[in-house]
Amino acid sequence: MRINGHSHLLPYPEQIPTYLKEKEIFWIDEDRQHMLQKGWKRPVTDSSFFLDEKLQWMDRNKIDHAVVLNLSQLYGNGLRIRDMKYALRFQNDFNAKVQHDHPTKFTCGFVVHAGFIDGACWEIERCVEELGMQVLCLPTHYMDSIGTWRGIFDKETAPIFELANKFKLAIEIHPYDGEKFIQLENQSWRFHLVWMLAQCADAYHFYTLDGLYDKYPDIRVCFAHGGQLNHLNIGRRTQGFDGRPDLFEGQSRPRKALGHPNIYFDTLVHDTISFELMVRRQKGTDQLILGLDDPYPLGEMESEKQSSYPGKLLDLAVEEAIITEKQHEEIWDKNVARWLCGDNIDAFYNRVKEKI
Repeated sequence: MRINGHSHLLPYPEQIPTYLKEKEIFWIDEDRQHMLQKGWKRPVTDSSFFLDEKLQWMDRNKIDHAVVLNLSQLYGNGLRIRDMKYALRFQNDFNAKVQHDHPTKFTCGFVVHAGFIDGACWEIERCVEELGMQVLCLPTHYMDSIGTWRGIFDKETAPIFELANKFKLAIEIHPYDGEKFIQLENQSWRFHLVWMLAQCADAYHFYTLDGLYDKYPDIRVCFAHGGQLNHLNIGRRTQGFDGRPDLFEGQSRPRKALGHPNIYFDTLVHDTISFELMVRRQKGTDQLILGLDDPYPLGEMESEKQSSYPGKLLDLAVEEAIITEKQHEEIWDKNVARWLCGDNIDAFYNRVKEKI
């Protein structure tokens, strides 16, 4: 199989509740050309943002199954609590319906707001027990109930990870909202091209320092966009840990996390040098999953201008002898299934291969 572990999907304009548009929380214009929020507008750059067109795109590119993550625009940071709950509930119900209606084609994620722990735990229980979802999508950073920005692995969020561990969930850690707490002018796409990678590295910093991969052994955490700076920064983090032990009392040495079986990264790093570093850092490819980030322009899409197509980076990695054909196949297939279901990958294959 060819399984895409990092995909996105927009609702059609008519599927978005009027309430979200009236409150300027999120909507799509009628001609499907832009997604919008209050003071924000982004072009819809490919028709495969939408379900029917997505299925056609997958068929054209021989992609058998896709993991649909939640939309970053609906993390709910900064919204009034009623609006936040409404927006997240809509997103989760939409994704659940996509998975329910197309179980052989999609595994869909759900999102909670870590700033409201009780509500987040109730929503996890609802999404898992009532909707049958198994992928929890979390931002690298969130705004707490008094307006302070925190990392997702803050000690306050422990109940979320305890519950996720109980349900043995796959977790996706994805960056967004950097311009809301990094005091720089938003120009030249700096928050997507630079700061998103720093946000991932910051989340990974605390996940590994606090040894959460051992504390919660039944969750499998994937860092989006290859966690690109995570791999580059291991030496500096280790140097700091060893040189200032007074700052890291009770924490774990950074290198201890390398190659851990419950820490995953997608392949979306855009060049083979970065990809090779990731392979070497993780002591192989077992924890790497194929991620296209389609249909966004920073994903692997058909593009002559970007000299790109879905799966190009992995193909180049084989050509340059960074990985073998067998590893290429596993990154597209078995590794994604293992991230999603852990040791229970047969249940995954039984569901998604039923009609293939």
